[in-house]
Amino acid sequence: MKRIGFYSWALITALIIASCSTVKELPEITVSAQSNAQSSHVPVLHRKLKAIPEIVDLRILETDDHFIEHYELWFEQHTDPTDPSSPTFKQRVLLAHASDDAPVIVELQGYHIYTAKSGELATLFKGNQITIEHRYFEKSKPEGPLPWKTLTVQNAAMDQHAIITVLKKAIYPENKFITTGISKGGQTTMIHRSMYPDDVDASVCYVAPLNFKREDPRIWNFLETVGTKDERRQIQDFQRTCFKRKNGLLEELNKLADERGYEWSFSREVALEYYILEYSFAFWQWGASFEDIPSSRVSDKELLDHVLAVSGISFFEDSGVEKQRSFFYAAMSEMGIYDYDIRPFKSYVSQDKYNFEFTVPGSMQVRFDPSPMEKVNSFIQDSAKTMLFIYGELDTWSATAVELSDEAKARGLRKYVLKGGNHGTRIRHFSEGDRKNIISTIEGWIGVK
Repeated sequence: MKRIGFYSWALITALIIASCSTVKELPEITVSAQSNAQSSHVPVLHRKLKAIPEIVDLRILETDDHFIEHYELWFEQHTDPTDPSSPTFKQRVLLAHASDDAPVIVELQGYHIYTAKSGELATLFKGNQITIEHRYFEKSKPEGPLPWKTLTVQNAAMDQHAIITVLKKAIYPENKFITTGISKGGQTTMIHRSMYPDDVDASVCYVAPLNFKREDPRIWNFLETVGTKDERRQIQDFQRTCFKRKNGLLEELNKLADERGYEWSFSREVALEYYILEYSFAFWQWGASFEDIPSSRVSDKELLDHVLAVSGISFFEDSGVEKQRSFFYAAMSEMGIYDYDIRPFKSYVSQDKYNFEFTVPGSMQVRFDPSPMEKVNSFIQDSAKTMLFIYGELDTWSATAVELSDEAKARGLRKYVLKGGNHGTRIRHFSEGDRKNIISTIEGWIGVK
């Protein structure tokens, strides 16, 4: 849902991040005739893709995993999908093909495309995979200043609907489709499914929060009750130690900032306070180790290094905020986020409140609208079918997890919570029995083993 800090690298590098820059382009040339099944199949799919008018650019990529063909596609989209006279931008999509008969897994990214590799569901079902970069992230942006008011959950879902519709009709008209996403991608999956329930046959949402306020108070409640009393006290004692030694830590932060060119939209003292306050949220989100929490006897540098390793330097630093500005705008306008409980540290902090208003682009006034997430929840509780939700018990974002009504459960919706799990929780981490139940549920929905 947010920045990649030290512990998130350790936990999910093998899942999505390690391949972040491994998409390798090959020259777009006619494939030479070779005596194997794959080479004879390549021109067919290539020609079909080239014939789709909505695809304005196409490149052949190296294949990996179980895929036999791989393409980078660019769809032309309107900044306002309801206004054909609005400016356009190119939206990046990856299409990894395994077979004509396999199910199609649509990875809905909440951010940019992290990896071209096979996701968990595509691997489980040896499926085809379509990966859609979210509007206004990384390569899927219009030129010039972003038209922020068009960055809405509705417009993003309309992008995804258009892409799925085109590729289903032209390439996979008889295949079963599953949408899936992780964290903000899981939110994106819920939103798209609520608006276009018939686009796909099933949806699997991983560690996806469903926030109903800009700063959802359930986060505070979670952090006051998660784990054991001793564990919560250990985290808070460490934070208090950092605040008590704020002057020393600030000297170390100044050295680091001067050395690496870090800047913040507020004073360095306030920046340090944000990192210390963020520590408890990030600790539980990514399952950091209690054994790694430094004692009060270590140096100021060691204290700061640990805080930044867990909280993530980029989450508040200007260049990191700028890269994730679209995430913050969406959170502050429709999707919700959190703020910090300063009551235990009131005597140490220099402000009355700490939230994410500093991330709002320029001098914009962004009003939070809770209705989009409320509509998603109503859809899930009242009419959704063939949706499955995966969470980690100790992940801070499970505080605002989807709660299924009895009616939703009766319609077959399923929610699985991994005991002791964090934000990196996936199907493969569950017990054998739960894994079988999850997979058999999806198999039943799509009629494919």
